This record gives sequence, C-alpha cells and structure tokens, in this order.
Amino acid sequence: MKTVFGIALGAVAVLLALPLRAQPKVALSAVDVRVADIQAVLKTARADAADDLPIRVADAGDYHVGVYVVNRPKVATPPAIYHETRVTEVYYMLEGAGTLVTGGTVTGPVVREAPGTTILSMLNNMRGTAISGGVSRRMNKGDVVVIPGWVPHWWSATDGDMSYLVIRPDPDKILPIK
Repeated sequence: MKTVFGIALGAVAVLLALPLRAQPKVALSAVDVRVADIQAVLKTARADAADDLPIRVADAGDYHVGVYVVNRPKVATPPAIYHETRVTEVYYMLEGAGTLVTGGTVTGPVVREAPGTTILSMLNNMRGTAISGGVSRRMNKGDVVVIPGWVPHWWSATDGDMSYLVIRPDPDKILPIK
C-alpha cells in the first residue's frame, strides 16, 4: 500500500511540475484577431487577382503563427502550389465554394517563385498548372482543411469568388512578426 501511495504521490508531483517546466523563457501574450480585422484586410484585396494578405503574425515562443486571409475572385486562375517548408496551412472557408486538390504531384510548367517579401516567396513556393494523383475534396463555407508543409495544393474548380482564413503555424519562424 505504501508503494502504491508513493507512486501516486510521485506521479502527482511530476504532473504539478510539468506546467512550471513548460513555461516560456519570455512572457508571451495572447493575440486577438477580430472579425473587423479580417474584413478590413479583405477590403484591401484586388477584385481581379488572388491576394494572400497578412492580418497578424504572432510570436508563440518556439514558433510563429500567422493569420492571413485569401481573396480568390472567380476571374483569377488558381495555380497548383507547392511550398518547400514545414509551415502548415489551415484553411477556414469564409465565403464561396470550390474543389481543393491536395497531395500528388504538381504538373505543367513548374516555376519557382523568386525570393522576396510576399508570403508565397517566403515559403519557397513553386507553381504549376495542375496536380496529378492528388485527393479532391469539396470545400464550402465553414469547412476546414489542414495542409501540412511539403504538400501540393490546388483549387481545381471554384464556383465563384472565394475568401478563406489561413492559419500558418511556422516552426522555422519564416513569417515576420506583424
């Protein structure tokens, strides 16, 4: 009985110490992104081209987290995209609908984005005209998809204008704080 009690007491001590050990080296604060922030950034998007616009990029200690909004008008032909990075993208559909293909291989003329200051060039981006061998899924308003780094993705069809929130966990701190 003393052994079981000792093991239980030791386990409780370890569990209580974990939050203390998990504390960051510097004080961090929560970062708010309000619907008004999203709407204000969307208003700056072009009507005739796709825009991937930063709202906030926060320092989460060991990694950064970016909050972006993408405006993709029906008239903008979406390329197949492949990011050579560990940055994951989480899409949350705000408006519109379409078919998103992930995985597989980028096909067509593949062009490496020139290094620069846009989000896509920071992610070591490559573009093509399509994806072969990927998985297609229908995305509607309110749907969420998680696209890990190194996974090609492409909107093969869009029903009209779309906008979606993109959350980007960035373990390599590529995204600059905003």
